Amino acid sequence: MSDVTAAIEAATSDLDAPLAALHLPSLRANLADLRRRAAGTRIRIASKSVRSRGVLREALGEGLRGDGAVRGIMAYSLSEALWLVESGCDDVLLGYPTVDRAALAALAADEAALAAITLMVDDVRQLEIARDAGATGARMCVDVDCSLRLGPVHLGVRRSPLRDSADVERLVRQAVGMGFRVVGAMFYEAQVAGVPDNVRGIGPVKRLSMRRLVAIRVAVAETIERLTGSAPEIINSGGSGSVAQSAAAPAVTEVTAGSGLYVPGLFDHYRTFTPRPSLFFALPAVRTPAQGLTTFLYGGYVASGVPGLDRLPVPVAPTGLRFLGREGAGEVQTPMRGEVAIGNRAWWRHAKAGELCERFDTLHVVDDTAEGPAVVESWPTYRGEGKCFG
Repeated sequence: MSDVTAAIEAATSDLDAPLAALHLPSLRANLADLRRRAAGTRIRIASKSVRSRGVLREALGEGLRGDGAVRGIMAYSLSEALWLVESGCDDVLLGYPTVDRAALAALAADEAALAAITLMVDDVRQLEIARDAGATGARMCVDVDCSLRLGPVHLGVRRSPLRDSADVERLVRQAVGMGFRVVGAMFYEAQVAGVPDNVRGIGPVKRLSMRRLVAIRVAVAETIERLTGSAPEIINSGGSGSVAQSAAAPAVTEVTAGSGLYVPGLFDHYRTFTPRPSLFFALPAVRTPAQGLTTFLYGGYVASGVPGLDRLPVPVAPTGLRFLGREGAGEVQTPMRGEVAIGNRAWWRHAKAGELCERFDTLHVVDDTAEGPAVVESWPTYRGEGKCFG
């Protein structure tokens, strides 16, 4: 058992599992490391990878305003963005397009939200829906595709249809003509930021991807300035796995990070930083179906993405626990190879970051005290606050 898991086990020994525990010293070390890697370029926190206002406050301060180095939130839902503005945040970039007419109408009716929230677009139809909901005049950011194409091969995620400055120019002209304020562009290089370095052949893909984007970011920034008359406020790039590379790139004004606060299982194999896992969950042992096997209550917290073994939770303590090939992580019970006495518990990490917070309503915050590791606070997750943004 590592020092961190020993600390959270000792601090939460009087709490019943299932439970989620957040190791505060590790979280703070991860935030400090993100600041170091960004090297002065502003960091925007990705809320989908956090999903707890307590953690957002830890990163951005009580009013969610941040400082010169860490400022702003990238939200994944317009309803969420409106809620975050109500919570005090004055800079929310929507990471994805929205067609939520009710939320757009609420945005249009709220001057503070109109000043604080920037919508994401990559198609004129999204602009039309926002206009028809009354949100003409809203701030807009253009999403630019960052995938790498080698002949017929597409490397990266399928996001925006906009590939270069010519594509961006057409959409920006339409947006400006309809009365929207275009304030920047986003470049999410998923095949760099979201793919670990132990994937075969990923090194050349990452290098070629970053090289291709240098000129495109500059050209897009120049296009936005030419068409709007103002230099873009936002040229957003990167993710937790590519903070240093993206922050150092020309034209970039900010990088996004979120998973790097928790460091889930999929982030164990990056060479650009040292993983310090901070978020864990415990399950109780409830059965011994056969010698050498233990069944735990719940556990089917499988990550989104392409189904595979890397999407399963990562057993942490005790060491040696392994999933059964025919059952995996179950909806209400998870049998494992390894022996844990009935009534005792084991610890896991989720493969991804914020998704675990959809399974628990509370994060038990563990810190070092004069008396040893202790639960010092309990922070509700979005779910714990009764919020479900999809």
